[in-house]
Amino acid sequence: MKTVNLHAAKTHLSRLVDEAANGEDIVIAKAGRPVVRLVALDAERRRRSFGSLTGKIWMSKDFNELGDDLAIAFAIDPRDEREKRKALEKNALEKRKLPKKKR
Repeated sequence: MKTVNLHAAKTHLSRLVDEAANGEDIVIAKAGRPVVRLVALDAERRRRSFGSLTGKIWMSKDFNELGDDLAIAFAIDPRDEREKRKALEKNALEKRKLPKKKR
């Protein structure tokens, strides 16, 4: 590990970056105390693409349902909860079917 003072790091930053990219750990010190470490980044991360998990994830039809025992534990009437959820799902489906407004 190589230690460089702040002034020298400012003067030779380009060279220090090259050295770090080649795998050397470089510590930059201020007033003799280590402050930061200059190290190379890992390999570039792949960009995520939409739909890359299509067919790999599955959700059950009752995913949004709150079990009766859990509803009762939270002092919620299970029948009320089912009715509200069905109304919300119906509303969401209707919104999807509406034609998009022209701008």
